[in-house]
Amino acid sequence: MISFLTGKIINKENQTLTILTASGVGYGVHVAPVLYLESDLDSDTSLYTYLAVRENAMDLYGFKDLSQRNLFMKFLDVSGIGPKSALHLLSLGTVEEISAAIARGDSAYLTKVSGVGKKTAERIVVDLRSKMSDFTSDSEDQTGESLGEVIDALVSLGYSKEEARMIVKTLDTKDKTSEQLVKEALKMMK
Repeated sequence: MISFLTGKIINKENQTLTILTASGVGYGVHVAPVLYLESDLDSDTSLYTYLAVRENAMDLYGFKDLSQRNLFMKFLDVSGIGPKSALHLLSLGTVEEISAAIARGDSAYLTKVSGVGKKTAERIVVDLRSKMSDFTSDSEDQTGESLGEVIDALVSLGYSKEEARMIVKTLDTKDKTSEQLVKEALKMMK
């Protein structure tokens, strides 16, 4: 199995990077949209990879770090999620943000990905909710829970979920209660 690649990016096309290794072999690696946009031609890169073997194809998927690859592999364990959907789910945010959303049961957060509907998002939450402790510490779980409460509070006050998420990302959550975070968010939204 190919689990790590280092080389030069010699081509970018359709969210696939072609990486030329030092041994002269070029690998086509599917990457998340964010990583695709960040990658420059003729630059050196190192990626953790996952090789998906099917009856008629062998596809290689690339990730910035092990936590991304591990979350990707967790998504593959969910019925109805294939490698391409799993890769697009990673574009929702950082591993911590995605795992916190799953841990707090925010299936609406997952439906922003093309091809992931309400039922599939709920299946992801049900299947993976208990497994998200691998990706977050206890303090991150509590912070994720608090941020979920802040988002819910802002939505109940008439803000869209997207607006609420954008503001919540900018908050300093250290040693603050949900109530303090809501007040801080409301000040920022004015």
